[in-house]
Order: sequence, then C-alpha cells, then structure tokens
Amino acid sequence: MDVLDIARWQFGIITVYHFLFVPITIGLSAVIAGMETAWVRTGKQEYLRLTKFFGKLFLINFAIGVVTGIVQEFQFGMNWSDYSRFVGDIFGAPLAVEGLLAFFLESTFLGLWIFGWDKLPRGLHAGTMWLVHLGTLFSSWFILAANSWMQHPVGYRFNPDTGRAELTDFWAVMFNKVQLVTFPHVVFAAYMTAGAFVLGVAAWLYTRKEHVDDQPLYLKAIRIGAVVALVAGLGVAITGDVQGKIMTEVQPMKMAAAEALYDTEQPADFSIFTIGTPDGTSEKFAIKIPNLLSFLATGTWDGKVEGINDLREQYQQEYGQDPGAAYYTAGDYVPIIPVTYWTFRFMIGLGVVVAAGAALILWLTRKGRTPTGRWFGVMALTLPFLAVFASSFGWIFTEMGRQPWVVFSLMTTENGVSPSVSTFEAATSLIVLTLLYAILAVIELGLLVKYIRKGADPFVEPPDPSLKGPQDDDQPLTFAY
Repeated sequence: MDVLDIARWQFGIITVYHFLFVPITIGLSAVIAGMETAWVRTGKQEYLRLTKFFGKLFLINFAIGVVTGIVQEFQFGMNWSDYSRFVGDIFGAPLAVEGLLAFFLESTFLGLWIFGWDKLPRGLHAGTMWLVHLGTLFSSWFILAANSWMQHPVGYRFNPDTGRAELTDFWAVMFNKVQLVTFPHVVFAAYMTAGAFVLGVAAWLYTRKEHVDDQPLYLKAIRIGAVVALVAGLGVAITGDVQGKIMTEVQPMKMAAAEALYDTEQPADFSIFTIGTPDGTSEKFAIKIPNLLSFLATGTWDGKVEGINDLREQYQQEYGQDPGAAYYTAGDYVPIIPVTYWTFRFMIGLGVVVAAGAALILWLTRKGRTPTGRWFGVMALTLPFLAVFASSFGWIFTEMGRQPWVVFSLMTTENGVSPSVSTFEAATSLIVLTLLYAILAVIELGLLVKYIRKGADPFVEPPDPSLKGPQDDDQPLTFAY
C-alpha cells in the first residue's frame, strides 16, 4: 500500500471508531434530561434512579468520545496537509465555533450536572443536562456543515494565486442544502441509537435474576427506550428519503453507485441483491423492486435516474482525465461499487430492523405485560448494536460514495494527501493509533459492563437547595458518582 491507502485506512478506522460514541452521546443526553425532568415534575423515584444509572453510562461514553475525537482534527495536519491547506479557510470558521462554543457549552454544563446535585435547585439542575444536549446539537451542526461543504461546495471562491478555496459566504456554508437534510437525519439516527441503547440495557437487566426486584423499573426504561427508538426511526426514514433526493441532485454518481446502476433508466428499479461482473462494469443478476429507485431518487415513480456509465463520461468531459489512485483508471470518477452498494443496504436494512424491533417490544410490553425468558433480553440487547452499525454504515456510504473526490468536483482524495509523509511514517501512525484505540475499546467496554451489571442504585433522596436557608458559598461541590 502507498501513503494514500494507509492515510485513508487510518482516517476511516479512527472516524468510524469515534462515531460509535457520538450518536449515543447526542441521543442519551436528551433521554437523561427527559428522565430527570420527569422526576422533577412528578417526584417519582424510578425516574431519578434511571437518570443516575444512565447518567453513569453517559459519562463513560462521553469521556471516551472526547479522547477519540481529539485525534480527528490532528489527522488533517498529519496525513492530509494538502487537503487542509485547500479547505482551511472554509473549515476554520465552523470548526473554531464548534470548539469555542459547542464543546465548552457541553463541558461546562456537564460539570455543573455532575457536581451540582446538592448545590443547584432541582429544576435548574435538570436544565443543565438540557444545555449539554443543546451543546451536542450545536457541535453536530458545525461539524456537519463542514462535511456538507465537502459534499456540495458553496459560499466560496477559488484563488488561483494561492491554490486555495476561500470563504465568501459563511451563511451559505452554514445553511447548505445538504446540511439542512443531513443534520436532522443524523440527529434522528442518534435518538434512535440512544433509545435502542436504553431499551437493550434495561431489557438485559430485566431478565437477570439478581435484579428481579427492580423489574418494574427496568420495564419502564424498556418502554421509554422503545418509544424513542421507534419515533426516531420514523424520523430517520422521512429525513433519509429527502436526503436521497438531494443527494441525487448534487451527487448523482453516489446514487448510481448506491444502486450499482450502470445504465440510465426511466423508470429505475431498486435491487435488493445484485451480482456484477468481476471488473464491476455491468450487472449479471439482480432481485429488484420495480420503480422504487425512481421514487427514492426523484420523488416520482417514473423518474429518470442517470447511470454510472453516462455519468463517468459526463465527468470526464467536465473535469478531465484525472489519474486518480492506483485502483482508479484514468478519468474514472466511479467509487468502489460493492462498498457503496452494500453499505447503502446495510444502513437502511439495519435501521428498519431497529425500528421494527422497538415496535415489537412495545407490543410485547403493552398494558403492563411482562415478557419472560432470556430470549427477550438477548433480542433487545442486539438492537443498540444494530443501531450503531446502521449509523456507521451510513457514514461509510456517505464518504466512500463521494470518492475519488475528497471535496466533490474540486479536489480528488489523492491530491489531498500530505506530500512529505513517507510510507513508513504513515504505517507507523496507523498501527499505533489502531492499537491505542483497541485499548480504549477494552476500557470502554469493561467500564460499561461493570456498571451495567451493577444496575441502578437504590433510591436516595438528593438534597433540595431551594428548600434550605442561605448556604456557605465556600462549601465544595459534591461529586455525584
């Protein structure tokens, strides 16, 4: 492998690993805030116990997510210096705002939430977690704005003297049409993942003999998680449908690659399973749903969907004969078809399974019914894994479907890699970071398993500062965990 291949593998491994924590952080902060708000409003003990239990799991996930996310930004200077030089003027603004506003908002109010149980009035304390959640949404917005610019560059001009893209319209970047559909899609996916996480953890505890006395508590958590996962799953489907149509408009090759559609069709069918030639230039066998691709791509059942071969010829005329990487022939602007084809289906299929599983569990637990048997816990415990995998496959499709572009229509991936990095240096960083992340994965799973096995702590009434007299301002904050 050359430097380009190694750099891509490193970025892919670190990005996918980091994104395992992101949707849980975004979604779980909202669920925990909702649980604590329910406790403040109703005074029911189970809501506080669930708040503190899932709060511990959230803090573990948040900490590992921060650690793994820091490396993300350093990678731009490590292996992708030419890319950073080209997009620095565009990326500088949203990433700086994300760091200065969103991350500090999250960290500051998370600190208040952790240490403020005996210092802040209950309503205000619950509000701090809502502000943490708001910080995660701000963070998502600015990061997705940067990524959406890579998918659909707007609000810039190219300076031929410096060879850089320069920002001309900040708000065009912030409200890019791709951004407007990507943000709600990602956030709904995060809610679905968090709902599945709550559902799965609670269902596993519900079936354990050592926690039989707390079955009503975990049944409530199961239903909360199932409702969140189901409603968010519907949101994912609706926003994903809109996103597919925008994707077809701005990146028609990505939609063609998602379907392995080699020739333009009107109407176009959607294949559930396809076998192509070894060189990936044509289709040999497929199981199809008539006209479905036309609807996904255009919103009409008889819409025209451009094929790979026609788009390849169009791109060659428009962008020239860029040699691309070793696995691309001269002028071949086609992504790796098996990757885009299957990740697109895994993304959709696993998301549907999670939503359907949540609906099934709501049915099984309706009107106070109490399912028995370990099969129930095993079934429910698979849902958070499927939700995380669905999100990961979605991002792999999004990024791989843009290839060979690192910035669509402006810079190919090969031209973004650092020219001064040797193969040995790139391979060394890949090995070191992969091993480091493997160690962090063991730590993360070990901590989660430890605290999940323990279950929710017994109810302890926290102090209510609003009912007390004046307090000593020098009294230290109490660490809640």
